[in-house]
Amino acid sequence: MTVRPGGGAPERRRWTLVRAGSDAMPSSVRRFMRRARRRRVRAALPWAVGAASLAVLGLLAWAIFGSSLLGVRAIAVDGTSLVAPDEVRAAAAVRSGAPLARLDLDAVAARVGALPAVEKATVTRDWPGGLTIVVLERTAEAVVPQGKRFLVVDRFGVVFQDLNRRPAHLPLLRLADPRGNPDAVKGAVAVIAALSPAVRRQLVDVSVAGPAQISLKLAGGRTVVWGDASRNADKATVTTALLQRDGKTIDVSDPEVVTIR
Repeated sequence: MTVRPGGGAPERRRWTLVRAGSDAMPSSVRRFMRRARRRRVRAALPWAVGAASLAVLGLLAWAIFGSSLLGVRAIAVDGTSLVAPDEVRAAAAVRSGAPLARLDLDAVAARVGALPAVEKATVTRDWPGGLTIVVLERTAEAVVPQGKRFLVVDRFGVVFQDLNRRPAHLPLLRLADPRGNPDAVKGAVAVIAALSPAVRRQLVDVSVAGPAQISLKLAGGRTVVWGDASRNADKATVTTALLQRDGKTIDVSDPEVVTIR
């Protein structure tokens, strides 16, 4: 309250309420502060987005590579007939729950490929938690008698089955040590593969006495001296042409100079 000069009635002073930091400041100052605040937000936004992105990437990497969330839960096996699927899974040696992304697929394929009857294995991931193993099994080309057992060999000369009975559809291959001499087995199998159907029908067995000492025993007691496993196609052609000729022994070791006796 203010007392007027001359003793008049006192004058009441009017007060106006203002908001601190808003109405108390000039509009130009308020605009400046708003712009400054927006600049600070814009400056901090990339850092915030970057930090959030790193956090998400870290969580994703942990889920894929470090946890069992995307771990192996099932292993499918295809292409087997000689080998049981469970035997393939055991050879693969993949732990249940192992992070799928961290698996060394080549190492898994190598372990499966070490099974005697497996020629090749291919391993693929089946997201989110599966593994597929496709097996290519060895193909039987001949059988080698060993005592009372019969060893089955493939085109590479690899022994992959040991049977107590001879498979009737397989040619008989005779040599001393098939496991210790795969090259000799491979050469003999290549000879068998080159034979014509006419010769195959008369084939009793194939004998390997040495690297260049392959011979065929045919029905009727006839023998074909083959020599080494070179020029198989030429030797097979000559042998087929001479089947109707007389003689117990046909020597095609040099297909250019053939002898019959």
